[in-house]
Amino acid sequence: MTSGMKDNNNRTTIYVGGLDDQVNEQILHAAFIPFGDIVEIQIPPDPASHNQHRGFGFVEFEEASDAQASIDNMNLSELYGKVIKVNLARPIRIKDGSMRAVWSEDAWLQKYALKSADPNVPYESDENEGDKQQQEGKSDATQMKSPEQ
Repeated sequence: MTSGMKDNNNRTTIYVGGLDDQVNEQILHAAFIPFGDIVEIQIPPDPASHNQHRGFGFVEFEEASDAQASIDNMNLSELYGKVIKVNLARPIRIKDGSMRAVWSEDAWLQKYALKSADPNVPYESDENEGDKQQQEGKSDATQMKSPEQ
C-alpha cells in the first residue's frame, strides 16, 4: 500500500471511509474500477469482531491521475446506502521517538535508574531494602514474648 504514496502529485492510494458493513473488497473493487487499473484493495478488519471491518478501506491505483479521478467522482457519493468519504490516503508515519531505547524515556529512568546521580552518595536498591525489613522483622520477633510466658 505504501508503494503508491510518494508525494501529493504521485500518490496513488486513496482512503475510502464510511463503508457499510456489507461492503467487501469485491464491492469496493467494482465501485472504483471505472476510474482506472487497481493494484490493491485493503479493508482492515475490526479486531473486536472477526467478521466485520472497521468502516474504511484503501484502494491503490496504477496511476495518480486515476486516484484523483476517483476522489473527484466518488467523494460524498452513496455506496450501499451510506455516504462515503474519499481522499488521498496519508502515508504511515512512524511516531517520533518510537525507535528510541527505553532507557531514554524519563519514566523508565525514574523507575529503574540510580536514585542518586552523586557518586559520593551510596546507592541502596529496593532489593537491599527488602533484606533490611526482613532483618528488622527478625529482631522484632526475637524481642516478642511467646504466648506461653
